[in-house]
Amino acid sequence: MTITHDDFAKVDICVGRVSRAEVNAAARKPAYTPWVDFGPEVGERKSSAQLTRHYTPESLTGKRVVGVVNFPAKQIGPVRSECLILGVPDAAFAGDAAGFRRGGAGVRSADPVAAR
Repeated sequence: MTITHDDFAKVDICVGRVSRAEVNAAARKPAYTPWVDFGPEVGERKSSAQLTRHYTPESLTGKRVVGVVNFPAKQIGPVRSECLILGVPDAAFAGDAAGFRRGGAGVRSADPVAAR
């Protein structure tokens, strides 16, 4: 499927910081429920993320992540996911799109990744 540049421009992608994360014991596949603070304009959003292979809930807390914040909420098992956390392929994770790299010193929560 092909999308246009105008379609992509509608996607609001922001940097956020994981404020807390819990094991999602009811998920069919191992997953966490992270809460991400996207700054004052967007606020805190909850998600469901299959990151258990690479992280513990404690190691996720405080990490910067990139997420789509303007998709409609989606029910994923018992979790109402309010954002989509994006992964970045990393050679250390054998091509698995779950590795997050450290943000640069100038990256702040709520910084747009794509033009708003």
